[in-house]
Amino acid sequence: MTRTFKGFVAAAMLASGASLTAQSGAPEIAFDSTADLLKTNTDGPNAVFVGEVGGVGQDSRGRIFVYTRTGHPYATLADNRTFQRGGSRLLVFDRTGKMTAEWGQDVYGFNAAIGLRVDPQDNVWTIDEVASQVVKFNPDGSVGLVLGRKPEAIGVRPAAPPAGRGGGPEAGRGGPPAFPPGGPGGRGNALPGSGTPGSTFNRPTDVAWDKQGNIYIADGIGNNNRIAKFDKEGRFIRQWGSTGSENGQFRGIKSLAIDAAGNVYAADHGNKRVQVFDADGTYKSQFTGIGTPLTMCMTTGATQYLYISHSGDADGMEDAYIQKVGLDGKVIGKFGSAGRLPKQFGLANSIDCRNENELLVGEMAVWRVQKIALKK
Repeated sequence: MTRTFKGFVAAAMLASGASLTAQSGAPEIAFDSTADLLKTNTDGPNAVFVGEVGGVGQDSRGRIFVYTRTGHPYATLADNRTFQRGGSRLLVFDRTGKMTAEWGQDVYGFNAAIGLRVDPQDNVWTIDEVASQVVKFNPDGSVGLVLGRKPEAIGVRPAAPPAGRGGGPEAGRGGPPAFPPGGPGGRGNALPGSGTPGSTFNRPTDVAWDKQGNIYIADGIGNNNRIAKFDKEGRFIRQWGSTGSENGQFRGIKSLAIDAAGNVYAADHGNKRVQVFDADGTYKSQFTGIGTPLTMCMTTGATQYLYISHSGDADGMEDAYIQKVGLDGKVIGKFGSAGRLPKQFGLANSIDCRNENELLVGEMAVWRVQKIALKK
């Protein structure tokens, strides 16, 4: 698991006082697993290996898309811009798990995969936490929309101001500079974590859509703790959220889901809860008792459910399972445990639930996608 993602998970565990014991007494759901679903060419110079799975999704044709931290990352220096790229790949498989194509080779928005979603029109969206970009691919593999912009340069700590001229207790002694007014990710007197209106993301984590095609971005696990809303063409509409534990605040928005009524569900990882908002960002409710949410997926049937992945430790090897949850927060059941064997999960960072009883689960720590068949 990469240091940035592992560090975020560990910090969230400490901040929330997470336990290594299971937090749900819900009944176990019986299930089967295909743990060796993906089949790539692993021989010769063109060998492809699946690494940490940032995201997995399936379209209406049965194609499986995997956004994985597999590649050869590098930084371009002394160019018109300085940026990193090449640390992730978007692989395409048929419904049997055989690799058939790769999309987006050398797209500089690919660096550290953290999410992937397939929308109702079969467009494929990748979310990259280091590029701080969300990229929409049309069903034919062409790029349809890009939200966000990569950092202009590799960050270097600025010099501290001289002693006696502000900057906090470490000023003039070589310590870290003070955050600007409003805190990290703030602007002026804005609340910490409220970010900058628009598509200036800082380690975004997820994307979702409503029936009108409006786009919602979770932004995310960096300095920002906000949800940004755009229209279907990518024009900014509004945002909400800041850093904290009050209603409407977050400590790491790890996942988003939207129900048929247009309500927005946000997995508030650090606060160990799911918050619910209307389409304009007005707080409606929340539910806890679902452990530490790592990712969510919303079913599409007449009665909708959430599948929520729980990971109670930074490595996902001590306390993990997936829960089926009603939209009122009631846990219907759970399945799986922590580990590397089939039917176990190691940081289940992505769930596709196009079919309510047949799931695809992408894992960061075990480098695989499991196909899960729930028994009714």
